[in-house]
Amino acid sequence: MVINTKKSCCLRVGPRHKVTCNNITNINKIMLEWCKEIRYLGACITAANLYCCSFKYAKQAVYRSFNAICGKIGRIASDEVVLELFKKKCLPVLLYGTEACPLKKSHRVFPVCGSQLFCQNF
Repeated sequence: MVINTKKSCCLRVGPRHKVTCNNITNINKIMLEWCKEIRYLGACITAANLYCCSFKYAKQAVYRSFNAICGKIGRIASDEVVLELFKKKCLPVLLYGTEACPLKKSHRVFPVCGSQLFCQNF
């Protein structure tokens, strides 16, 4: 099987995730790089002691989509319309991939992200 080394990388999860490993090479003697985080299908998996995910890219995407909505409608729409657009367009962006990622107490992205958006705009 041919591995595309430009799109592939290695990641360690477990108590020895900080230990340096030997390089993995393919048939053509091209080495795969070791990464601290991998983005796969919208979920950002990070190297740590336990399997965990990072939501920084999802948070950026929510801010980007909410800014796009506010840029299109401006102050013309009512607060109810803006809230409904947030629930329909921005919230799925934030929640996509959370089924694959175990949530911890440190992942307080969801309430913080929404409250920061609405405090800035209302």
